[in-house]
Amino acid sequence: MARSVYLTSVGSGGGKSTIALGLAELLSRQVERIGVFRPLVAGTEPDPILALLTDRYRIDLPQDALTGTTYAEASALVADGRREELISRIVERYRDLERRCPAVVVVGSDFADGGDGAGPRELAFNARLATEFGSVVVPVLDGFGQSPEAVAAAARGAYHDLEDLGATVLAVIANRVPAPMTLPELPVPAYAIPEVPAVSAPTVAEVATALGATLLAGDDAALGRDVLDYVVGAAHVPTLLGHLTEGALVITPGDRADLLVAASAAHVAGQVSVAGVVLTLGEQPDPRAMRLVEGLNTGLAVLSVTSDSYDTVAASSRIEGRPGPANPRKVEAALGAFERCVDTVDLARRLRVTRSARVTPLMFEYDLIDRARATRRRLVLPEGTEERILRAAEILLQRGVADLTLLGRPDDVARRIRELGIDITGADVVDPIASPWRDEFAEEYAKLRAHRGLTVELAHDIVAQPNYFGTMMVATGHADGMVSGATHTTAATIRPAFEIIRTVPGVSVASSVFFMLLADRVLVYGDCAVNPDPDAAQLADIAISSADTAARFGIEPRVAMLSYSTGDSGFGADVEKVAAATKLVRERRPDLLVEGPIQYDAAIDPQVAATKLPDSPVAGRATVFIFPDLNTGNNTYKAVQRSAGAVAVGPVMQGLRRPVNDLSRGATVADIVNTVAITAIQAAGSPEEGS
Repeated sequence: MARSVYLTSVGSGGGKSTIALGLAELLSRQVERIGVFRPLVAGTEPDPILALLTDRYRIDLPQDALTGTTYAEASALVADGRREELISRIVERYRDLERRCPAVVVVGSDFADGGDGAGPRELAFNARLATEFGSVVVPVLDGFGQSPEAVAAAARGAYHDLEDLGATVLAVIANRVPAPMTLPELPVPAYAIPEVPAVSAPTVAEVATALGATLLAGDDAALGRDVLDYVVGAAHVPTLLGHLTEGALVITPGDRADLLVAASAAHVAGQVSVAGVVLTLGEQPDPRAMRLVEGLNTGLAVLSVTSDSYDTVAASSRIEGRPGPANPRKVEAALGAFERCVDTVDLARRLRVTRSARVTPLMFEYDLIDRARATRRRLVLPEGTEERILRAAEILLQRGVADLTLLGRPDDVARRIRELGIDITGADVVDPIASPWRDEFAEEYAKLRAHRGLTVELAHDIVAQPNYFGTMMVATGHADGMVSGATHTTAATIRPAFEIIRTVPGVSVASSVFFMLLADRVLVYGDCAVNPDPDAAQLADIAISSADTAARFGIEPRVAMLSYSTGDSGFGADVEKVAAATKLVRERRPDLLVEGPIQYDAAIDPQVAATKLPDSPVAGRATVFIFPDLNTGNNTYKAVQRSAGAVAVGPVMQGLRRPVNDLSRGATVADIVNTVAITAIQAAGSPEEGS
């Protein structure tokens, strides 16, 4: 069983960052800790691929623990005839890392960096190391600018060359190939990933750094735009407008205020989405023109350089983007490309890494994405112009997590997309006010609320509200679930669900849980967001719903019914409520492991449990914690979140016929992505079991 996978280039380039990301993502879902290793690095400066992987996969080791040696040291050893000493040194460093990590991604040497020879000699060097490491090998070919025939021939050659060198080839991957193309049939899987501009294109920030530019206008979002083309502005305005392309960086002399204003106006008008403007020759634009551009609120960066337009274009065209910690959008785009083109299920099976018995936060988060993608559903996001929602939508679409419907006026959504420089191609945009569904929803909602005297006319106004419209989409099957709350209150998000979707038959109360991602495990806390003071029957419902939610997300439910007393050591109305709820759970679900009343320390600490409840199958091993009231639950989850550094994912609603989930108004983009993935997984259950 291989504990590591070794990536090696075949020729210069190849885009190993994308492939390394994809393989690391696969391994991170199976083991609690992955390592990354580079046999050779350029020097003491941070290696870009190591920086990317250590940041994303939280590898808390210094670079010297993740590397063999430098190219300079390797060349000196080889020149002295000490090749075997070089191999031994690198293998020893690798073994040190392997002892710390259940699985390792090894990224081989780069032809372009002047390593130990080139061509066949370097391929042989990497094959030798892979054999010494006990790694399976993935050769990576660069198909950029190559014909399909050349890429196919290179793929065949890579496989046979490595086999002849004694390496065990896991798969062959050609990156940045002309689309569409299929690699030739080989004894191992062969995958082709097309060129993805969102991955390989530099950002405005990368161009600015390379050119030594001065920022005259623009924020971080403006600097994060992808540069897909370069357009030199030297002619009159109509000529420039005729040559503007999507994602173009406009390069023009600093004294051409007319072209600066024209490009900005074309962007704001939606005629074309440009990446930014570079003003050359060190000329500063007329202040009146800059005030006008700033007044247009373009969301574009305006840069100034001292070079002329020709030299600026020549220097810019040599800049290539790459995924990195500073470019999270490129990371998601790279992973999306890998996952679209590679059979990740088959590749994970072929890797045959023993899955860890523990579930770490990273494993849990990446498993959410994987499971949601496998059962893709359509979700509605009512806050369609909110920046965090749109940025999360871009990631969700790139990763294929869900099909999305955004609510809002199409013009407003399109304007926000232009301002943010993002791509949500594939998402539907629906205006609740103008939608033909509005009349249908009004009639249906009026029927549901007829007992409250609601008229169709009033319902017509109510269902135009985004959260009501989105909930009606879920209720009528136009969407499988809804996520809201980035700008709306919890009440505004869940009230329509209580009125329209209602609870699963047999469940008296809808409730919520938080997934608490601790350092070495994932716990479920309920109810920390919805029910202030549930009675015994409601508490039993919350416990059963929470156990089912835990099981649905791969967490074995062992339910602790929390109280200030363990067993029969205490008394009082609050303890009696928990005892009664525990009895109801056992009667209704004898298959569940449940203990209560039990104190938190006895539920989670095996040593305390051995003293207080030595024969309990739950004490000391609980995974689902049911709090007696909202006051206790809400304060406890926040205390654990802040004091233990836990990540709290939720609240996740349960007990509803179809899933509707609430976001914290302080939710990050990552929080939104996780919540949408959770909702998609919930929606993959039966229509009447969205919890």
